[in-house]
This record gives sequence, structure tokens and C-alpha cells, in this order.
Amino acid sequence: MSRATLAVGYDELAALKLLALDGARHGEVKASCGDLADRLDASTQTASRRLQALEEAGYVERDVVSDGQWVTITDDGERVLQREYEDYRRVFEDPAELALSGRVTSGMGEGRHYISLPGYNRQFEERLGYEPFAGTLNVELDEPSRRARSAMESLDGIDIDAWEDDERTYGSATCYPATLEAGGDAYDPVHVIVPDRTHHDETKVELIAADKLRDELALDDGDEVIVRVAQ
Repeated sequence: MSRATLAVGYDELAALKLLALDGARHGEVKASCGDLADRLDASTQTASRRLQALEEAGYVERDVVSDGQWVTITDDGERVLQREYEDYRRVFEDPAELALSGRVTSGMGEGRHYISLPGYNRQFEERLGYEPFAGTLNVELDEPSRRARSAMESLDGIDIDAWEDDERTYGSATCYPATLEAGGDAYDPVHVIVPDRTHHDETKVELIAADKLRDELALDDGDEVIVRVAQ
């Protein structure tokens, strides 16, 4: 799990990118604050502070020696770079998928009830091709993914119609085909389910699948995942 990242901003990410270009994603590289300062157009003290901030955030590991330091980018640091990469892809490309990053979190238990209702369940089987596990996986999105989430509206979704029984009317929803990635493993297909109502929580996504995703990918609350929503 990542440590606090409050001290890490764009300046620190620029330093992290340079370390990655030097090969620090793949193992230890020798880093000099003076050399890093020249490349960042900053003072040596500023470069040193940026490296320290990256270390405190858990994005790099450092071994300081007499003539410099050996630096390695951690898994958390690599995930940050991956999110930056996805942002630039959206700027310069028109990708056929939307990558949303976040952490697994517990829901209120409502998903289990609604997924099991016959009016929804019948449509899931017909339109998604499977009977979903009775429950949803909730993912709390990171800040860049919260901003990117609105792009889902431009992707092709699968309509789930509103229906009613003797007691009430149940609203419609849209399901977006996706792949869930966690810890180097992937599960496909999953669907991001979005109720078609005026207000919904933009900070989270809910996923349904044929199996219990927590068991299939050995997920616990707080685990980092990527939801790749396909077009």
C-alpha cells in the first residue's frame, strides 16, 4: 500500500520520469543530484528535495553512498508513471479503451440486492452473456481517473432497461465492458455498471462479473487495480 503522497507534485514526477529514462524501473541506477539538477533546470538542493519527497512517498528506494546514490523506482512509483502515461495517451491518441485506476473498497451491500432482482438478472444474462455474481466490486478512483471517468459516456455501453414489479419501479442502467487488472493478473469480462440517474458518485465505479472478483484476483480493501473500459 502506498504511503502518503502529499509532498509529491508535478516537479517530483518530472524527476521520477528522468530516473525512469535512466533505467531505474529495471534496477538500481547511479544518480547524482548535480546531474539531476542540470536536467531539471533547478538547484542541487531542489533536486535533492525532490528525490527525498519521492522516497518519502514510497515511489523510489535510495542507497546513499559517498559519491552519489543508487536509486530504484518502486512498484508504487511505476504505477504513478503508468497513470501519467495513460493521461498522455488520451491527449495524443484516440484510444479504444479507458484505463481507470483506483483501490478496492467495501460498499454498502446494496449491489448484492439489486444484482439479484429478476428484472435485472434476466437482462444481464441476455445482454451480457452471463449471470452475475450476487454483488459488486467497488473501486475508489484516484484523482486523475475521477476526471477521466466522464469519458465513459462517449464509449459504447449496453443498456439495461427500467422495469417494475407490484411494489415499485426500478431504474435503468448502462453496462460498459471492461477488463480488471490487479497484481499482474487480469479478469475478463467484467462490466462497469452505471445507474442512469441524475446524480451518482463520480469517485467510484462498481463492477459486476460472473464470479466473485475478490476471490478470483485475491483482492482486499486497499488493493490497487486498473479497470480498462473497452469501446
